[in-house]
Amino acid sequence: MNLHLAVDAGGTSTRCVVLDETGGCLGYGRAASGNPISAGPALAAYSVAEAAATALTHAEAAHGAGGADVVVVLLAMAGASSLSGPELFAAELAPLGVDAPVVFAPDLLATFCSGTWLPAGYALVAGTGATAVRVENGSVARTADGLGWLLGDDGSGFWVGQRVVRAAAADLDGRGPRTELTSLVLSQLGLEDDGTRHHGRPAVLDRIIKLLYSQRPVELSRLSPLAFAAGDDPVARAIVSAAADALVHSLEAVADPGVTGPVVLGGGTITQHDELAARIAAAGTRDVQVVADGAVGAAVLALRQASVVVDEPVFDRITRTLAALR
Repeated sequence: MNLHLAVDAGGTSTRCVVLDETGGCLGYGRAASGNPISAGPALAAYSVAEAAATALTHAEAAHGAGGADVVVVLLAMAGASSLSGPELFAAELAPLGVDAPVVFAPDLLATFCSGTWLPAGYALVAGTGATAVRVENGSVARTADGLGWLLGDDGSGFWVGQRVVRAAAADLDGRGPRTELTSLVLSQLGLEDDGTRHHGRPAVLDRIIKLLYSQRPVELSRLSPLAFAAGDDPVARAIVSAAADALVHSLEAVADPGVTGPVVLGGGTITQHDELAARIAAAGTRDVQVVADGAVGAAVLALRQASVVVDEPVFDRITRTLAALR
């Protein structure tokens, strides 16, 4: 039996699927971050191998096929261009009996292929960062944003979180309107406004400054859910509306009238907040699919890498059998 090992390596977690040439998923594993930029190449490779070990163990126990039967390893990840090659990952997989070619694929392509078997369309992912792509003939043809917190990532978790804490800061020092976000931010950060002032401004604002400037900028993304939790607060509503507009703008930047395929949405900022997905869907006329991650797409890409035709029945089999393993 020929096995295909597909990995969706994200910044938060790594997912691995082992499947046969019919699209039947035989094993599934999960591990920590597999992003070589945020986690570092060594930890990313370790996470990939850990997830693969779990998936292969399940496949061998249930179907009698293991690492030696793997004919291709497909790693869908961001940051692969920062690596000199796949050798580090191949070395971590070797003790599992895997001696197959290791190839990289864009994580955005895996997201797209998680929502459709069609070869053309669009993907929009908003997690900590945000990127839009147009897919043609099964490959990424155009990309917008994904430039990181300093230069872009408009509408992302960082982008929203930064605006949330800026609104709270403006409220505290009188530059902005009163907003429910202020109390939510203080609660999230474990701080309390005791009414004291330091050099003429609220002492709690100094504590916010000290706390947040001691962290990586992208950590502000953890404050993004507060914008959606603030109910009808007008400041929060404006932030959510602006995020939706920014994401739609990135999607429009990659749009081509000749490519009419579906739009696949992914990333926690979108998938965990139905309102944002609905706003994006309402802005266009294309079919919109929301996916939890890129695991199905990585499996699709692994089969295609091995010259297996992935049509609608095969895609449905991957989706169905993987869901049963999770």
